[in-house]
Amino acid sequence: MSRKVALVKLAVRLVVLAGLIYAVVLVLAWRFQDRLAFPAPSGAVPEPADFGLADGSIVSVTTADGIKLRGWYLPPTGDVRSRAPGLIWFHGNMETVGSIAPVLADFRPDGVGVLALDYRGYGESGGTPTEEGVYLDAEAAWSWLTDRAEIDSTRIAVYGRSIGSAIALYLAAERPVRAVILESPFTSGWEIAREHYALIPEGLVELGLDNLERARRLSAPLLVIHGTEDLIAPFEMGQAVAEAGRAEHLLVLEGAGHTSTYEEGGERYRSTVHDFLERHLGGAAAAPD
Repeated sequence: MSRKVALVKLAVRLVVLAGLIYAVVLVLAWRFQDRLAFPAPSGAVPEPADFGLADGSIVSVTTADGIKLRGWYLPPTGDVRSRAPGLIWFHGNMETVGSIAPVLADFRPDGVGVLALDYRGYGESGGTPTEEGVYLDAEAAWSWLTDRAEIDSTRIAVYGRSIGSAIALYLAAERPVRAVILESPFTSGWEIAREHYALIPEGLVELGLDNLERARRLSAPLLVIHGTEDLIAPFEMGQAVAEAGRAEHLLVLEGAGHTSTYEEGGERYRSTVHDFLERHLGGAAAAPD
């Protein structure tokens, strides 16, 4: 066998091997895309009192398909003379209520009841996360909070960070949400997959998570927060979502990455969010009995 023929055969074998490896990668990516989208870190739900929130409590919420979710409820503070507005907090992908506890304690707006639950499979919550499953989690959070006697069900806002942006926008499309806050949102499941897994063909991605489409249908006022150095959901994605949802304001955090928006934003972040909620939810004392 000539050297040239041997090299050709070797090249063919390498191409075939590369094709097989690529096919295996595609099969695994298709089979485990829910796991890639929802890595579901575990972790105990801490006592709110450990973070200076003596009036907060650990709660359990059961979804329509029987999954028990665990998280925090922080009742409205301040001079609450009638029913108060509420806020449902949907955290990011590698987060749990336990990991964001310091942020919740620092962020907590006065006069607003805050509910933060771990999605199914996250923290101490049961079940396995899927796109349809986390939407059921959102529905359960809405039902639980709006059933509270101290909460005005007509004044509920949602906050969604990263993967939570898709869950918040889902709920805003399905329920009469009064205001929407999105932090570090992406445009869609397909586009975020293309950003990080460029070789995966579009037809293989079954996840929707279509923030652009839902933002276009949004009727509630929208605040978008995004860092310019976000390597997970690039800043341009946040701009696109803000434009699609006709955002009232796009808070640009220069130099902030995907996980450092709160720290980098500091008082500017907090005051922007609190002012937005005050404008669209109103003070607790202003609510009708």
